[in-house]
Amino acid sequence: MGSIKSFVAVLVCLCAVAVQAEDPYLFFDWNVTYGMISPLGVPQQGILINGQFPGPKINCTSNNNIVVNVFNNLDEPLLLTWYGVQQRKNSWQDGTPGTMCPIAPGNNFTYHFQVKDQIGSSFYYPTTSLQKASGGIGGLQVHSRLLIPVPFDPPTDDFSVLTGDWYTKGHKSLKRLLDSGRSLGRPDGIQINGNSYKKDEPLFTMEVGKTYRYRVCNVGMKTSLNFRIQNHTLKLVEMEGSHTVQNVYDSLDVHVGQCFSVLVTANQDPKDYFMVVSSRFTKKPLTTVALIHYANGKGPASPELPPPPPETETGLAWSINQFRSFRWNLTASAARPNPQGSYHYGQINITRTFKLVNSRARVDGKLRYAVNGVSHTDSATPFKLAEYYGVQDKVFKYDTMKDEPATGPESDNNNINVLVTSNVVNATFRNFVEIVFENREKTIQTWHLDGYSFFAVAIEPGRWSPDKRKNYNLVDAVSRNTIQVYPGSWAAVMTTLDNAGMWNLRSEMGERAYLGQQIYVSVLSPARSLRDEYNLPDNTLLCGMVTNLPKPPPYSI
Repeated sequence: MGSIKSFVAVLVCLCAVAVQAEDPYLFFDWNVTYGMISPLGVPQQGILINGQFPGPKINCTSNNNIVVNVFNNLDEPLLLTWYGVQQRKNSWQDGTPGTMCPIAPGNNFTYHFQVKDQIGSSFYYPTTSLQKASGGIGGLQVHSRLLIPVPFDPPTDDFSVLTGDWYTKGHKSLKRLLDSGRSLGRPDGIQINGNSYKKDEPLFTMEVGKTYRYRVCNVGMKTSLNFRIQNHTLKLVEMEGSHTVQNVYDSLDVHVGQCFSVLVTANQDPKDYFMVVSSRFTKKPLTTVALIHYANGKGPASPELPPPPPETETGLAWSINQFRSFRWNLTASAARPNPQGSYHYGQINITRTFKLVNSRARVDGKLRYAVNGVSHTDSATPFKLAEYYGVQDKVFKYDTMKDEPATGPESDNNNINVLVTSNVVNATFRNFVEIVFENREKTIQTWHLDGYSFFAVAIEPGRWSPDKRKNYNLVDAVSRNTIQVYPGSWAAVMTTLDNAGMWNLRSEMGERAYLGQQIYVSVLSPARSLRDEYNLPDNTLLCGMVTNLPKPPPYSI
């Protein structure tokens, strides 16, 4: 009898340890509705979360479990993606049309994901239709655990800056433009945290002598931006989940989808100053400001704004050189105790190279965008669900797009024949891949990869060829998830495909992604093991071809 009691006591103890060892949970209930907003001072219908735009900030710590119950009270389907969250083994929660069925109007769905082994600054937004152009955007900040050293002193406060270009037409009007074969055209302005400039309402307040963290994200639709603060320097400390070498800048370019953190010290005369955000590489410049106030300060901000960086070819070189100055902090820890530089990505052999060339074309008289001649369309059945239920052959074909574009003079013509179909690439689990983005167009591009971070090893003008590898940064390129590609230039990134799932590689320009400039990368583990990928969640929404199919056997250990 005594031995049984001892066994029970040990079992209870082990259970208690298991419960205590589980990472903390954060719970959110979000009501998504329409409401009036005025990002450019003009009232318009926007998408609100709990009555807010921007939506509620998710403020969490590395390895936290995030549970978000989303009620869709819009009049159309809704999906939210958690931009920059790698969703380890869990593309079921990625929030893209290729992985999940949307939440129908009047219904709810509960997302459950973990920010596993991640830190940094990010955001969330809707991926359905062009809803991002109307709002539904909010900040997502992942802090280091207390036992992990951070390479700078704790700031006095932590400020979130969600900025981007903006259209005064709602997303439905913009969608009709694209569906009719036209382009969105130029945006109407730039918003900062959902507002236009308000003379007597400071965005943030600082105290003399103290240092603040500004997390800046470009959440816009198409325009690269430059960020600066009047009379203050910016010390770069983090970029999309990586600690950086702490260089100091007067201003920083932030391209669509990109995020960074800077430290700003209040070391100027106590008065007001302007935060300035202006467009980059646009024919018609756009500029907006927000007010930064010093506590107990007296005096208005000077009307003389700090100048933007140069434009034209000089500005391109300026921006490329700034990119090259960004370096991974090799000695700092990120989400884990080991230094970032302990991962020697430059010593790994490349097993597959994708050379991706974006293009613009007319198909049946309507505007489309393509990658290597393929313009993507979504399916009524998400590709991940089709794959899991074994009906992928009825929904899409793998590898319609080739790893390299067609060659010859016709490949430079934006009106080459384009195939409009689902663009799904079959990739090998744990391969180390090189992805080269080549932009032969006259406008800047930004690309993002879900499920991973990659090493941004090079950006150069001209065309890419294998001999360009000698110019790669194979030591301290920043590990991030978004990369810009300048007009007439190329960019190269490297990553290990060690996260099983279905992952979206897309243009972050809303118009381009909507009209086909995206790919899904299927990374299947041959073991069908829980070590590599989680089982289909019990609350998964089903749609299309899999709606009434029997559930496949679960993955085993």
